[in-house]
Amino acid sequence: MVRKTFKKISKSEKLKLFIKKYKIPREYLSTNRRMVSKAVFIGVFIAFIPMPMQMLLVVSFIPFTKFNVPIALSMCWLSNPFTMPPMYYMEYLTGSFLLGTEVEGVEMSLEWFSDNIKDIFIPLYIGAAFYSVIGSSLGFYLVNHLWKESVKKAKKLHRHHRK
Repeated sequence: MVRKTFKKISKSEKLKLFIKKYKIPREYLSTNRRMVSKAVFIGVFIAFIPMPMQMLLVVSFIPFTKFNVPIALSMCWLSNPFTMPPMYYMEYLTGSFLLGTEVEGVEMSLEWFSDNIKDIFIPLYIGAAFYSVIGSSLGFYLVNHLWKESVKKAKKLHRHHRK
């Protein structure tokens, strides 16, 4: 279903006019399996990194690899003001566990955070690296799998209707 939606959008006359007007390279809006799965990988990977302006980091990947830019940008919105505190807390706990350090009394306040930044920085980024790799890899393989299954199902339905 997602694949069919992407196909409909990519054939849209409005999209074609937008691309022509702003001279956007067509491959950055391509909706094939490889481009979408790479976009999910890049977007989810960056979403788990605690940093400001994650969308600029997504855009900085453009010269190095081709991927669907709008999908990658939307994937990095997984971390938003509502999801950031639980995500970063989970990353901190995971990083502390992986490093074997003790988790002290954590408070959800800016004062506590600014007083303890030197103690939580390394466990937070170790946990972020862990979740970035696991989450983005899982997203990549899930998109690939679902896309392939969708193609198989469409072919099966097409064969069934031809008979």
